[in-house]
Parts: sequence; structure tokens; C-alpha cells
Amino acid sequence: MVSKQKTTVYFDGSCPLCQAEIDVYAKRNAGEVEYLDVSAAENLESHGLTREKAMARFHVMTDQGELKTGAYAFVELWRKTPGFRLLALIGSLPGVGFLLDRVYDGFLIIRPAIQKIFVKLRGTKARG
Repeated sequence: MVSKQKTTVYFDGSCPLCQAEIDVYAKRNAGEVEYLDVSAAENLESHGLTREKAMARFHVMTDQGELKTGAYAFVELWRKTPGFRLLALIGSLPGVGFLLDRVYDGFLIIRPAIQKIFVKLRGTKARG
């Protein structure tokens, strides 16, 4: 019997915005996908990543052992997540993955500012 590995999501658990997003996916695909917080993980080299590389960009290891990054990683996660499979289908269309990846590159530039706003808003809601 051939054992199939699970899809593994590598995410920055030290980022409250990232953690909140991962929580949404994890609730929908519980048991189907493994999640590894790269901010606290040891020995990422055994996964084909360095901590710097893993913290700088979103990564997913497919159940076939292929490491995907950026928007292509999100498309793979969406493929495994009920409620997001239509997005995966759209993201898999010719040229769409490339465009999504450029948008993701732009997001990475403004991510620190978005994180600050998210933390501030989240703190306000907790007190309100």
C-alpha cells in the first residue's frame, strides 16, 4: 500500500493577519491539510526551505511532494479547501496564476502596513 503524504502549508504564525487567514482554511479542511508555523519550526531544511525563504513568502508542499510558492501555493490550498475550490479553478486557468502571483508580490510590499492596521482594528474590537 502506498501512503499518500498530506498537503503541508507553511505559514508565518507570528503574523496575526496570516494566522487569522490560516484559521479560516484550517476550520474548513481539518485533517486534510497539515499546517506548519515557520516562525517557530525547527529544521525547515528537511522540507526544502530556509527560515528566511519560508518567512518571506507563502509556501505549500503538495501531496505529490511539489513545493509551490506565492499565489500558486494559495491555489493549491484553495483546491484542498471546501468553499474555495472555485477560486482554485479560476486560479488554475492559463495566465491567471501568473497574474495572481504579481498581485501577491505587490501585497508583500504593503503587508507590514496591513498587519499594523489589522492588529489595531482587532485590538479595538476586543475592547469594544
